[in-house]
Amino acid sequence: MSKDGTASSESAVNPMAMAVLNAIQNPVVMVDEGGFIAFANWEAEAFFGASAAHLSRYRISTFIPFGSPLLALIDQVRERKAPVNEYRVDLSSPRLGQDKLVDLYVAPVIAEPGSVVVVFQERSMADKIDRQLTHRAAARSVTGLASMLAHEIKNPLSGIRGAAQLLEQSVVDDDRALTRLICDETDRIVSLVDRMEVFSDERPVDRVPVNIHSVLDHVKAVAKAGFARNIRVTENYDPSLPAVYANRDQLVQVFLNLVKNAAEAVGDRQDGEIILTTAYRPGIRLSVAGTREKISLPLEFCVIDNGPGVPTDLLPHLFDPFITTKPNGSGLGLALVAKIIGDHGGIIECDSQNNRTIFRVLMPASKDASLDDAAIASSTGPNR
Repeated sequence: MSKDGTASSESAVNPMAMAVLNAIQNPVVMVDEGGFIAFANWEAEAFFGASAAHLSRYRISTFIPFGSPLLALIDQVRERKAPVNEYRVDLSSPRLGQDKLVDLYVAPVIAEPGSVVVVFQERSMADKIDRQLTHRAAARSVTGLASMLAHEIKNPLSGIRGAAQLLEQSVVDDDRALTRLICDETDRIVSLVDRMEVFSDERPVDRVPVNIHSVLDHVKAVAKAGFARNIRVTENYDPSLPAVYANRDQLVQVFLNLVKNAAEAVGDRQDGEIILTTAYRPGIRLSVAGTREKISLPLEFCVIDNGPGVPTDLLPHLFDPFITTKPNGSGLGLALVAKIIGDHGGIIECDSQNNRTIFRVLMPASKDASLDDAAIASSTGPNR
């Protein structure tokens, strides 16, 4: 393709492919082996403030800040011939404008050796990771509250309950229901405080390599024997997935909670379905506060349901304590899920729209090879 502007970059793209790329609501560019912008969709023209014909005359380095990580990512993709994601990349410059914080997806173009495609997402996974870190902070704030409640509330409640039991022996039958109500309500408050005490447990998590498919199979068996007996539960597993470095009992607790929530969302609808999926997503990395280290989170586990979805105004606060849509819910279930996943170095996020809600857990893989392929295969079987 000519770089003197005599030929538009669109001439190398067939009309159908160009229509599809122009329909994407994210800037998409193809960078050839020389670093020139070989193609730009309409959103890319708006993003860079120039036409595709103008962009095709210049290298991508002309339009982005000097020393941008994007250039290193492009070189990395060319070398590895594998796609890479990078989050929260600052492309702010006088040319592009201020506050240009984007997520990047860079992938090789197999049919054009040396060429890569770059997708810019101005609001994506980075926002969800930020919310997840906020969820962890919220969970930590509950820790202090739980410790205080355990001491300051449970002891007086035991006295109140004891007094109500003594009073019950000397009151008439009409008043006995009131003393029973006092006992029941104190028991309910003690139960709530007991659940909150879990947040104050700061002991290190005892972790080993765990086969996630054995965990999900166990969760499915429990669900089908109880709360999801009338709901279709299907699986779409990657049988070659490596082990996850985790505490098995806590993972069971996490996914039982998520599957139970999905079952309650589906309710009694005839076509109700819950889908459990596992996949390997290389390129997902999370920055660790206070260091330059980035943790890789390649393991993706999803619980998907076709219920009515989460209200839009509730979605950003879904993992905060005491947030619930259930009439009798405490709002601690998802907060505890977020704490457990956070203690494991992972993140959890939720995408929801009408008739489709996805709870997505991203976690690090185990570095211990003690879980062999035979053990993995024995509990996964073929994709179902």
